[in-house]
Formats: sequence, structure tokens, C-alpha cells
Amino acid sequence: MKNNVFFLLLTLLVVMPLSATAMESFPIVRLQSLDKATARTQTFNVEVGKTVKLGPLYIRPQECKKSSPLETPESATFLQIWEFDAQDESQWVFSGWMFASSPGLSPMEHPIHDVWVLDCIADKKVQTEKVEPDAEPEIIPADENQDLLED
Repeated sequence: MKNNVFFLLLTLLVVMPLSATAMESFPIVRLQSLDKATARTQTFNVEVGKTVKLGPLYIRPQECKKSSPLETPESATFLQIWEFDAQDESQWVFSGWMFASSPGLSPMEHPIHDVWVLDCIADKKVQTEKVEPDAEPEIIPADENQDLLED
């Protein structure tokens, strides 16, 4: 009996690391947003580490990972989303991992806006579907980028 348990544990220790594949990091995250007041959606790309302004929200993806093409498709992004209140103080709206395959697993809670992950991509030139041509999120310059989020 002890030999069977030992063999089972040894097999698990060898097989489990081989079956678990690491997700690959990508430089760009593809997001979609919904304005609940107007029912307008838009799809846009954001570089990891950059901040964009979408209406009252500031969105900064910190990491974007995607599974291997041989594995079950999954894209996961660590997002930080905040806005400024009437006293011009930043308030967290969301900070955590969002998963493309399960948007309801860790949703952003906001009364007017929804943001969710669609994919992680390597090329900026991937087309986005714009509902309003002038509604593209504003990219925050790098020197202002660090000052926006208070630790």
C-alpha cells in the first residue's frame, strides 16, 4: 500500500508541472467599454503600463497574459481603474485581474461605465471597432502618468 501511495505522489509531482503551461505576456490589451447611460460601446487598445482616460475613468493595464494556442483560450489582464471625485481626489473603481473568458468573475462595479477584457495582442495595428470616431480614449503623457495614481 505504501508503495502505491509513493508511486502516485511521485507521478503527480512529475506530471503536474509538465501539464501546467505558463501564460505568455503581451504588450497590448484590447478592452471594450459600455456607457450604460447612452448604451454606446467601444473597443480600444491600451499599451501595458500606459494610462488612458475614458470619460471620468483612468485605466492602466499593468499586465496582459494569454495562454498558449495549444491550451484552452484565455486572456487575463491586471487592470487598475480609478476616477476623481468632486474634491479632486482619486477613488479606486477596480484593481485586479480580469479574464476574457469569464467577465463576470471579477467585474468592475461602476454606476455608469463597464470595462472588460477582450484579448491580449502583440500588434498595435489590430483594428478596433469605434462607435464614435472622436470617442477614442485619451492617452495620458508619460510625465503625467505617474502623478495620477496616488499610492
